[in-house]
Amino acid sequence: MKHKILIVDDHFVVREGLKLILETNEEYEVIGEAEDGSKALELVDEVNPDVILMDLNMPKVSGLEAIRELNKRQSTVPIIILTTYNEDELMMQGLSLGAKGYLLKDTTRENLFRTIESALGGETLLQPEITTRIFSSNHTPSFSEQSILTQRELDVLKRVADGKTSKAIALYLNISERTVKSYLTNIYTKLDVTSRSQAVAVAIEKGLLHR
Repeated sequence: MKHKILIVDDHFVVREGLKLILETNEEYEVIGEAEDGSKALELVDEVNPDVILMDLNMPKVSGLEAIRELNKRQSTVPIIILTTYNEDELMMQGLSLGAKGYLLKDTTRENLFRTIESALGGETLLQPEITTRIFSSNHTPSFSEQSILTQRELDVLKRVADGKTSKAIALYLNISERTVKSYLTNIYTKLDVTSRSQAVAVAIEKGLLHR
């Protein structure tokens, strides 16, 4: 059975480009396209997608507004943000709202498939070239914020921000994969988040992650 993809972007060329790439893979099927968040919300109910590729900066109803509404509906469909190089702030807001990851609109075919596969598997695949740029935040954490996470938890979260899987993090830190997942659970609780992407977004916002 093919995985159903919904593409949401106000640019026809972007939608067509993504559709053409996705159709080269027999595992995926584009079952809907929307040019704004309002249409996307309608289609989610109609076509029941497995993954949504969501632009954030759109007319009428933005991608962020659509994500907020899907959260209210308690939707479990994983959302991957479509972004450009000048939309870091919007992207971080999208991750904070629970998006499973993000893709530059000029991403490679391989990275597109890899990111979708991660989202379908419940993982978050972050692209280090983007998170590295965002780490330049000028926010200085307060003393209370600095003490939120232990050094080991920060070590794990930094690897998550680098796009590493739990298995890769375990090998890097010479600990078990089960221990990595335990650290992630603690991180989620302390930051009041429910996913890797949210954890990274909140930690960057608080100035806890830096290069």
